[in-house]
Amino acid sequence: MIKILVADPLAEEGMKKFTETPGVQADVKTGLSEDDLAKAVGEYDGMIIRSGAKVTAKVLANPGRLRAIARAGVGVDNVDLDAATKAGILVMNTPDGNTISTAEQTMNLMLAISRHTPKGDAHVREGKWERKKFTGTQLAGKTLGIVGFGRIGRTVAERALAFGMKVIAYDPFFTGDSAMDGQVSMTKSLDELLPNADYITLHTVLNSDTKGMINAATIAKMKDGVRLVNCARGGLLNEADVAEALKSGKIAAAGIDVYSTEPPAKDNPLLSAPNTVLAPHLGASTEEAQLTVTIDAAESLLSFLLRDQIRWPVNVAGLPSQLTERDKRYVDLARRMGVILSKLCTAGIQTASVRTHGESLQPITRMIARQILADTLTPHLGTKLNLINVDAAVQSRGIKVEAVTDQSVSTLMDTVAAKVTTPEGCQEVVGEVFLDGKPRILAVNGYQMNLVPEGEMLLIFNDDRPGVIGIVGTIFGDHKINIADMMLSRQNNTALMLLKLDAPIPAEVLAKLEAQKPAIIKVLPVTLPPL
Repeated sequence: MIKILVADPLAEEGMKKFTETPGVQADVKTGLSEDDLAKAVGEYDGMIIRSGAKVTAKVLANPGRLRAIARAGVGVDNVDLDAATKAGILVMNTPDGNTISTAEQTMNLMLAISRHTPKGDAHVREGKWERKKFTGTQLAGKTLGIVGFGRIGRTVAERALAFGMKVIAYDPFFTGDSAMDGQVSMTKSLDELLPNADYITLHTVLNSDTKGMINAATIAKMKDGVRLVNCARGGLLNEADVAEALKSGKIAAAGIDVYSTEPPAKDNPLLSAPNTVLAPHLGASTEEAQLTVTIDAAESLLSFLLRDQIRWPVNVAGLPSQLTERDKRYVDLARRMGVILSKLCTAGIQTASVRTHGESLQPITRMIARQILADTLTPHLGTKLNLINVDAAVQSRGIKVEAVTDQSVSTLMDTVAAKVTTPEGCQEVVGEVFLDGKPRILAVNGYQMNLVPEGEMLLIFNDDRPGVIGIVGTIFGDHKINIADMMLSRQNNTALMLLKLDAPIPAEVLAKLEAQKPAIIKVLPVTLPPL
């Protein structure tokens, strides 16, 4: 008997998926405390949740027979993914269920801020009829700039085109000149999109690169009287800067569905800014979306528990059972190389080439390439890629991938070289698994080295001149940061200093190092798991 714990309220249609499946027992236990949930999970093969249940490391400390968690929704912030992965528990979400609802909410806010809908409603209710006050603007003929061109961005584009809008879009990980059979023009940068859009809507992930991306500097590059919509993540906006632009009229109106903190604090400047339509995060709040994500989550959980079929995995390592221990070590090396490459890539990847050397690696070359790409792209796309879903992500963004094996006898036997090209140039990492079973990084962008990639690391590209090591040592010494290992490599007039540290480097120390330009060119912190 397969037992499933329903830890959050579930729509009746979702429950039917369980009750009508032979050999499945579903128990509804909602509102459990962390302690009670921790006691219960071990009795079940699967668990289905929404946003209420908090699946913490404590809950998963003794998982018992639990094999999978299905989240009826997109976000998995309420699941400790590291704890689930360590426990061997598959976590799945339902990324497609709210796509249409969020896209429709975007269009709803665009229309509302164009036609003064909320103000007009209040005006009539007050017994007034001053129509000239509410003269609006139509969408037809206007240019919509979409920032982030994933599922929701594309769905918004379809609807905007139906309204007669011209659509341009920017996505740093989309390399083509156009999309949707040429109907959408892709810009090469955000700066190219901003001055050409009458409306701007955000559909990108929130990470260190995108946080506060709409700020005083980027607003200054927009058209006067631009209209802004955000149904993605509140942190994408510098809310104070947006409020000031609304007051000055630089931004004519804004439709906001998400906030930096939710519900927004009483002093949130958007609450008092003029010409805004504010919604309480309603992007996915439709009956259809809630029903769809419930059914999708239930079906995904049953597919895995009954047939070992994985849909929408969030944390799958994806290692087939037939891999040898040596193969697994090379896949682990690939993950570490991908994480390093992700730090080197600050712009969209156009092509990726993974070349293995040695006949023994030929059977797993494609797998190594997929793993490298998954870990290279994951931080930039805001979704956990793995061996199962990375191909679709690569294809949808037009990234050209080459994975080949060089079987000729040479000094490079059993090595892996991964190279990606971006608008800013090529980035390359070379690695190998030594006879002791440990991975080694042999080169980064041509800088030769021999380093075990694990733990807290820092890559410092610097001008090859006397005193740079002293600068770094002094800053580290002042902040009591211990260097566990150090590797230096030089080429032409520059050098790479690769440091292994005993603890994560504080942000203030990073800032001090970055302030040492031109002596220090670039500083990249990297965190890797222990071997």
